Amino acid sequence: MIPILLQGHTRPLTQVKYNAGGDLLMTVSKDKEASLWYTYNGERIGTFVGHLGALWTIDCNKSSTLVVTGAADNTARLWHAETGRMLHTWELPTAVKRVEFSHDDRYVLMVTEERMGHKSGIYVFAIDSSSPEQSNEPVVILRPSPVKATVAAWSYLDKYIVAGHEDGGLTLYDWKYETVVHHTQAHEGTITDMQMWKDGTYFITSSKDKTARLFETKTLNPLKMYKGDTGINSAAMTPTQELVILGGGQAASEVTTTSSRQGKFESRFYHKVFEDEVGSVRGHFGPINTIAVSPDGKGFASGSEDGYVRLHHFDPDYFKFKYDY
Repeated sequence: MIPILLQGHTRPLTQVKYNAGGDLLMTVSKDKEASLWYTYNGERIGTFVGHLGALWTIDCNKSSTLVVTGAADNTARLWHAETGRMLHTWELPTAVKRVEFSHDDRYVLMVTEERMGHKSGIYVFAIDSSSPEQSNEPVVILRPSPVKATVAAWSYLDKYIVAGHEDGGLTLYDWKYETVVHHTQAHEGTITDMQMWKDGTYFITSSKDKTARLFETKTLNPLKMYKGDTGINSAAMTPTQELVILGGGQAASEVTTTSSRQGKFESRFYHKVFEDEVGSVRGHFGPINTIAVSPDGKGFASGSEDGYVRLHHFDPDYFKFKYDY
């Protein structure tokens, strides 16, 4: 499986994400630029230029006409996907660490950092796709407690918002009523990523505690756990095989001679049900910060501290994989 190496960024990657059709890949980096790529050949379509700080997060709506980004310059911005034209800027109190369109594309959530006396927040803004004019007044502001939120995602039917916290906690919000439905201590370390299954009924989290875990959305009940030997920065589920992919790795400053996998920055595959590691893909020269799987399950992308995105298309043998019970 020979990857396509995307060399459009000059600093560490912070998030990679496919559009709903899987034909486009969005990438953001600490170099202040967001890029859009064709997935079939890795050609860069263009960049979204305008942020004044490191970019942390990106998403697009289901029709791939609008893109939203969040950055360290305390703004989130709405873009026209095809032309790269900036349509709107939301000014937030602190850096925007995660953005995500709701399933019906009527709203976008934004997770903000806790800094300079400002509490972390989950802001929900209404999106009018028929007009370039957007409201600067949030529909709802959720205040994560007792510690800040690091990630958040929409549940099935956009009924709830699930937030992951710096202390490893998970909170399920009924966002329209601004109430906490459930809270649980999910991890022993910071939750670094959260990705929903396609129907929103369960999701996967990754953490600095060297594990990734599956949870049921409605109850936050734990379902499965996948153990690594370094902190895990990102985790994704594959739609065609019963597999999950984890990415992480120790930074050079953290590597010791006792580490059995030092310098091996791998995308590691685990069986989703049986929790066993079944394979890995090497190639990066730094910790993997972000992983995304194509919606059709035919490939995945990884972004690293080394500034590169590796775009993989699975070989035919991948689809013949059978787990030996």
